[in-house]
Amino acid sequence: SAALQFGTARPGLDYRLRVTASGLVVEDGRLACVRVDRGEGSYFDLPGGAVDGDETEEQAVVREFLEETGMTVRPLARIAHAAQYFHKSDGEPLNNIGGFWIAEQLALDPGARVEADHELVWLAPAEGAEPARMTSGVKRDSDPRFSPDGRALAFLSNRSGGSQIWVMD
Repeated sequence: SAALQFGTARPGLDYRLRVTASGLVVEDGRLACVRVDRGEGSYFDLPGGAVDGDETEEQAVVREFLEETGMTVRPLARIAHAAQYFHKSDGEPLNNIGGFWIAEQLALDPGARVEADHELVWLAPAEGAEPARMTSGVKRDSDPRFSPDGRALAFLSNRSGGSQIWVMD
């Protein structure tokens, strides 16, 4: 299927297709990101990168989080598929294409980070941005999880008495 395409290809450049995977870990309303140190060209990004060899996207997310942040994660759900025109630090033009995964943090060991130019930072939503409530009622809804294709949201609720799994399309 066609992916969302971010960025603009520069005319005359041949962008090599590179399969990638990135992850999103949210804790206390903040998103785990990496600050990539490139001097005046530094930027923030989601932890992630190339899918190596026979790796699955899930395995790549686990490896990339550990290499870039020292964080051990477990991928939970693939929520999107997108592509982005990108230039590596050596200038090579790439079109990164792959999955975006919701993941949960299992452990954090900053000493396990191997990419010295990457630093874990926790970013909060923009000023004034509020989380959107997706369910309503007086009963307790908790533990939301997206389906692997990102089209449905499953959650626990006691709205019918005992705790059960509910699904929203």
